[in-house]
Amino acid sequence: MPGNVEYFGIRHHGPGSARRLVEALDALKPVELLIEGPADLSELIPMLAEQEMVPPVALLAYPAGEPERSVFWPFAVFSPEYQAVLWAVRNEVPARFIDLPVAWRWPKPGEEAAGRESKDEAGKAEQADAPVVETELAKGKQPELTQSRQDEPPLIQRDPIGALASAAGYQDGESWWQHVIEENPEPGPIFAAVADAMRVLREDSSSMRAEDVAREAHMRLEIAKSRKQADGSIAVVCGAWHVPGLIEQHAAKDDRELLKGVEKRKFSATWTPWTAPRLALGSGYSAGVTCPGWNRHLWETPRHEQLTRWLARTARCLREQGHVVSTASLIEAERLAVSLAAIRGRPQAGFDELVDATVACICFGNQKLWETVAAELLIGRDVGSIPAGVPLAPLLEDLQRQQKAARLKPEALERELMIDLRTESGLFRSTLLHRLVALGVDWGKLDDPGRSRGTFRERWVLKWEPEHSVALVENLIYGATIAQAAAGRIVASLQTIKGLGALSNLVFAALTAQLPEAAAKVSAALEHRAGQATDCLEMLSALPPIADVLRYGKAREVDTGQMSMLFDRIAVQASIALHHASRGLDEEAAGLLRDAIREADRAMQLLDSSSRGIWLQSLRDVVDDAQSTALVAGQAARLLYEGEQIKSEEVVVLLARRLSPGTTTSAAAGFFEGFLDGAGERLIHDAPLRSCVSDWVLSLDEQTFVESLPLFRRVFSSLDKMERQRLMAAVLGRETQHQGYEVSEGFASHWPEQMQTIARILKGVATDG
Repeated sequence: MPGNVEYFGIRHHGPGSARRLVEALDALKPVELLIEGPADLSELIPMLAEQEMVPPVALLAYPAGEPERSVFWPFAVFSPEYQAVLWAVRNEVPARFIDLPVAWRWPKPGEEAAGRESKDEAGKAEQADAPVVETELAKGKQPELTQSRQDEPPLIQRDPIGALASAAGYQDGESWWQHVIEENPEPGPIFAAVADAMRVLREDSSSMRAEDVAREAHMRLEIAKSRKQADGSIAVVCGAWHVPGLIEQHAAKDDRELLKGVEKRKFSATWTPWTAPRLALGSGYSAGVTCPGWNRHLWETPRHEQLTRWLARTARCLREQGHVVSTASLIEAERLAVSLAAIRGRPQAGFDELVDATVACICFGNQKLWETVAAELLIGRDVGSIPAGVPLAPLLEDLQRQQKAARLKPEALERELMIDLRTESGLFRSTLLHRLVALGVDWGKLDDPGRSRGTFRERWVLKWEPEHSVALVENLIYGATIAQAAAGRIVASLQTIKGLGALSNLVFAALTAQLPEAAAKVSAALEHRAGQATDCLEMLSALPPIADVLRYGKAREVDTGQMSMLFDRIAVQASIALHHASRGLDEEAAGLLRDAIREADRAMQLLDSSSRGIWLQSLRDVVDDAQSTALVAGQAARLLYEGEQIKSEEVVVLLARRLSPGTTTSAAAGFFEGFLDGAGERLIHDAPLRSCVSDWVLSLDEQTFVESLPLFRRVFSSLDKMERQRLMAAVLGRETQHQGYEVSEGFASHWPEQMQTIARILKGVATDG
């Protein structure tokens, strides 16, 4: 006699579903447990219940030899499917997956991926098995097996539980499910009620996608197979949306007909660590939840302590950031949350009530203060781990091999690593670390990278974080080895990176990672973009990274090819455009151009570029043009002075003219800042220049001087303590003569007030003028 089948429609990653499901299984005591999930991965289910398996984790599968086409099925500790597996292992009940095999996740060669799987499959309610190709989603690309947003199903299909919550006056499905499902003392009727609700929603839905139809056909066939063999009750755990479709009567031959045409393919599958942020909807995971941290709190905390413990966690997070949180505020927050729940007609204060109460009573109405701890509380930092015996994903295996070859052991504590690039082992270590950086895996951070570039030594700070394993798994879409994935990711980034500066940095990243093919492709894109560039700021910003590339080539004997010619080409283009680009800029634009000019000049000096002649002439044109923005003109004059293109006497005349009473205060201040920012050494040793600046300061009336104090502080703050002391000694120190005043010790009371104020600024003493 066929076994009895009980259907439990759950919300994936829902703590209320998980709690009620465990209670229902205890009451039913089924002889077999069927779970929505890829049928041909059932052999991996027992691993999920091993003691060393710490969620969040994910099932990983990819076609043989094609790890870049990986798909994932995440599980959290509060996922009903995870708790169902634990229940089955504890009670020695066989469990298996019944959804479509993984071959359905990959289209045949030449077949469109869209239509096989939708990123927004029939909502969160049915999506524990939705594959995640999250690195592509984060870039705004449509991952494999997804449909376009234009074909996005309506809300009822996308998020049926969310549709029910909206109809009940809730902002999200999480709160509704918690209040309606978790608080109901009778677990049996709950699942029956959910099934009825889904049936009504499906009746209102215009149509079912072909993928859903096929999935439900396969699950019906698997259920029928178990039903024939079972001697007792069978429990089916699936997304709530699918329950009506599984209960419906369909001819087995019709279901089998729907599943024809999919070839069997060899594939590899294993478990891999996952993280709480990757469970969140914001990460691009279509079956994610809004607040994984909140869901875990609901699962792990007894009902009568949920409010108190949550507020205690909130207080701890705020206190760790240095904020004062009193016990009285916590008590008032809990009272307000309970009152809000009563006013809103809800059985218990939930997420919405706690947030409102926290902002009002603990943050005193400051929403921004709450936002500083919201991510820590609502999402969390949980990172999963897998047992040592579980096969690793290809990139993790390759990393382990290279770590062993490099004699670098991943450690949780920071350690310094000095690398000599002239040795074979040093170059191997450096290449590995740079490739990981290209993959977004910051196991090692280069200390003072600017100093390391162009030298034969590097200083790294190493620290291994569990998140790095997850990041490597996500990079499987780019390749199966560290080198392949790093090159693939660099080339893929060309789709989103267009600016000359960013492309120059990308070339440098490819060369430091010893990826010549990727470097060649990025270099070609850089050269093409340079031919189209017209913006002076963009061109100037590209020069320092290219200079680093050329310096790097000298240090590591890499082929920089046409980079030197490209540098000169961009430098000439930028020089020609600089004169016009310097006119009529607002404060922000002027600051950006000033900084870009300084860094570009440094790059040209570093390489002794042949284009420096035309560059210096362009700086002279900017200085001589009365329409040039004062800040930019001041910077240009400073660079010409330092490059010995303007003599000291000429600078004194120039400053006297630019800082004369006939010049507007804002223009004089801009030129002053542009010329003197970072020029402390010049002021210390150049007496005529120092005298000219002093004359200008003394010429300012009291109101203008007070208005200029922030400028003086900003300019002199770029000097270190020793430089300020030396400058003060030069201006006001012993045996210093200034306009007839002699100062033998510090500064005397008969000195002009302006000079005493400047002295206080140099001494680091705050003053209001």
